[in-house]
Amino acid sequence: MVKPKIAIATDHRGVQLKSALIDYLKKKNFEVIDCGAFSDESCDYPDFIFAAAEKVAKKECHRAIGICYTGIGSAIAANKVAGIRAALCQNIEQARLSRCHNDSNMLILGAGFLPQDIVFPLVDTWLNTPFERGRHEVRVNKIRAYEQKHR
Repeated sequence: MVKPKIAIATDHRGVQLKSALIDYLKKKNFEVIDCGAFSDESCDYPDFIFAAAEKVAKKECHRAIGICYTGIGSAIAANKVAGIRAALCQNIEQARLSRCHNDSNMLILGAGFLPQDIVFPLVDTWLNTPFERGRHEVRVNKIRAYEQKHR
């Protein structure tokens, strides 16, 4: 059986959370592609977030997770990559809705704003919630069409 691939990226402020998530995802039988950062030395999140987002856009990975201190910059950067629907989620309900209504393919986490006890359940919800399609697919297709038109 082929393991689903998840790309993961962070800046220096999310290295500890990234490491914990990599271990967790591997235990859940995912193949994890680590796009950096690899130390807590100050760095620029777009360099790593773009790398993870591009792996999804190129279909090298099924989905991606991006991390920075607030998650805001990572969400902005990831959503510049064509084909990415990155969602900054701060609770389990946002994670669920980002998948079932928006078919998000990149989860963004704010390492400085998430209690440790919510991270794994939030990620599980995001990974296990299917896209509902129906009226939501119409909306996602409008986003795709706009993106294609303005490339």
